[in-house]
Amino acid sequence: MERVPNVTRADAVAAVRNPLAFIAERWTPTPRTVQRAALAALVMSVVIVVTGGAVRLTGSGLGCPTWPKCTDDSLTATSEMGVHGAIEFGNRLLTYVLCAAVGWAIVAARSQKPYRRSLTRLGWAQFWVVMSNAVLGGIVVLVGLNPYTVAAHFVATSALIAVATVMWQRTREGDTAPRPLVGRSVQQLVWFLVAASVLLILVGTVVTGAGPHAGDSSEVERMPVDWESVSKVHAVLAWIVVSLTFALWFVLKAVDAPEGPLHRTRDLFVILLAQGVIGYVQYFTDLPEILVGLHMLGSALTWIAVLRVLLALRERPETTVDQPGPAAEATAGSRA
Repeated sequence: MERVPNVTRADAVAAVRNPLAFIAERWTPTPRTVQRAALAALVMSVVIVVTGGAVRLTGSGLGCPTWPKCTDDSLTATSEMGVHGAIEFGNRLLTYVLCAAVGWAIVAARSQKPYRRSLTRLGWAQFWVVMSNAVLGGIVVLVGLNPYTVAAHFVATSALIAVATVMWQRTREGDTAPRPLVGRSVQQLVWFLVAASVLLILVGTVVTGAGPHAGDSSEVERMPVDWESVSKVHAVLAWIVVSLTFALWFVLKAVDAPEGPLHRTRDLFVILLAQGVIGYVQYFTDLPEILVGLHMLGSALTWIAVLRVLLALRERPETTVDQPGPAAEATAGSRA
């Protein structure tokens, strides 16, 4: 059994001044560990979407009527607040789990050898999005579930999912310059697909903001639009995304593209079909909560699948050349 080295006073001071550098000097995670850390952050970003939807769909949006405390007198939910308080406070607690997952991804990326600055920055980007969205979530509560702030809250979470997806992909690549696997016209088609998907998400937030699930049993402000009309616009955009995906698959087959882009496009098409079925069923069955929740999960998975198609259009071969990491990087990252 190996002897545990003594920690000197200088080590303790270094750990306090620059904890990430201190850990990186003493721990080298395997590439698989870094990949799992990035995947954990991505999974938690999807989980927070689902639990946030559960808060709204159970009418628990104001289960904790204030922020950052649950009530003016209590940091946590009390028994008098019932199940709504427990659901809302539980969702707040999951934010700490998300922070832990993102923190693990940052530490793993910072400790990887050779050092990869781009990967560490993606981890810090997730951290600051989580912090900003936590504050925005508090504002949502303080303004009584204003639908515009609720929409912004969901869009910020979609941004978090995007960064987490890119980081997960980058953990399985090198840092060499990207090499395109398809032609420029195919790349342009995929960017049209990404743009249509972003528009689909934005219109989806309007459907939510105008629809019947306000997030609380009390009188909550709604967006002044006809939600059924907006739902039809949302459906049209969904069909546009499906059509672009099918066209992309056809083009990739025609130009004999590599398997990577083809498989990612196929996966996206399958997810879109499942999401479309859920969407139409929930529309014609007066929006049952369970189907709305599944549709929110499908929205997150669709967005990830779209981004994976985009990222599959190029490759970054792994490099074995060591890249020295500046000693001050962790300090700079903590201030970023």
